[in-house]
Amino acid sequence: MPAVSRHSAKRDAILSALRETTCHPSAEWVYLRLKPEHPDLSLGTVYRNLALFRRRGDICSVGTVDGQERFDANTGVHAHFICEKCSCVQDMDASLVPRESYSELTAQYGFSPRTHTLTFYGLCQDCVAQEKEA
Repeated sequence: MPAVSRHSAKRDAILSALRETTCHPSAEWVYLRLKPEHPDLSLGTVYRNLALFRRRGDICSVGTVDGQERFDANTGVHAHFICEKCSCVQDMDASLVPRESYSELTAQYGFSPRTHTLTFYGLCQDCVAQEKEA
């Protein structure tokens, strides 16, 4: 029989912190954000709850940026952009990528995808502007 996850104030706070930001935070960010309100919160508790939220489909992983896994509470269809200079992670409108690309890939390789991620890497608008000024 699968383990039943108990409802807790800390669990609610962790999920709320993820849903209230668009910065695609790391576990450490969530921990530091919530520690003042929840002094007995541990980093291990944050990691365990993030794993639970991923299994339940409440959040997704954006990937590892600067050695830290980053998370997103927006589980709808969208792409990501990761700046290689400042490490910011931004949501992008996935509709900018033609849907025909997906069916062409499926036809060419014969797979049947359940899901996919699309991530672009480069310099964000702010970092491009800083480089132009330098």
